[in-house]
Amino acid sequence: MRSDKHKKKKRKWPKVLGIVLLLFLLAGGAYAFTVYQSLNKAVETMHDPIERDKSPKREKEVKFEGKDPFSVLLLGVDERENDKGRSDSMIVLTVNPDVKSVKMISIPRDTLTDIVGHGTRDKINHAYAFGGVEMSMDTVENLLDIPIDYYVQINMEGFEDIVNAVGGVTVDNDIDFSYGGYDFNKGDLNLSGKEALAFSRMRYEDPRGDFGRQLRQREIIQGVINEGASVSSLWKFDDIFDALGSNVKTNLKFEEMVDIQKHYKAASQDIEQIQIKTGSGTKIDGIYYYVIPDEELEEIQSTLQKHLEL
Repeated sequence: MRSDKHKKKKRKWPKVLGIVLLLFLLAGGAYAFTVYQSLNKAVETMHDPIERDKSPKREKEVKFEGKDPFSVLLLGVDERENDKGRSDSMIVLTVNPDVKSVKMISIPRDTLTDIVGHGTRDKINHAYAFGGVEMSMDTVENLLDIPIDYYVQINMEGFEDIVNAVGGVTVDNDIDFSYGGYDFNKGDLNLSGKEALAFSRMRYEDPRGDFGRQLRQREIIQGVINEGASVSSLWKFDDIFDALGSNVKTNLKFEEMVDIQKHYKAASQDIEQIQIKTGSGTKIDGIYYYVIPDEELEEIQSTLQKHLEL
């Protein structure tokens, strides 16, 4: 008799555990749906389509479901009061899911090039001031001789909001320096939003100039990605999405972002940074420019074209 009761009691436990697990999954599903809805709303705010002719360097439209390689121009823009601003940083990413890799190149802001649509040769970051995102994309496309399919624009003035939203970032600083009222010692640093903005802006005290600043900007971006992907950030998703919605613009749609996450995730495991090695600074009519030698530029173009399977 006792044995039968004991058996019945034992049989109840799997049912109880099953009910608890089901409730947990339902709660998790509801939470996940809430996060999904908030992200969708944020992306709608971020979505900013542009009027731009189809690139002559792109024969067919990119299909994410077909895992086509694609490119993105990241623009860090300083937009201050009564000033349209200039692109403070320009980074091009090419993504190829077949070889599971991403190639990244930072273009120095003072690079001398043809400003497409303006009819002048000038610093590449002036393209944004002359013609916004569209002229920036056309100009970078002409410089690198590859199609620029998408853009993501980050307002550097509001970047500290994004850093604060994820709870700060950790970076690996490779030189000692002071800037904006902060001291940045060599080594791992935990930075708040204001500190991160100062850290990413310093240029003149760095012997590498703009290249050193680009390195620090990539450290901040990588730090935001790392923090944003952590489990603890799930409880801060409202703040994160609000900060992104207020400070990021892109022509990518929500559905396209979902497709990228679904079909291209493995590519992010191998990110190669392409360095411009033989460029040099020069003055023309008293104005400083950065000049990339034709031979190195052609090598960079060939590398990116191959990665995009053009």
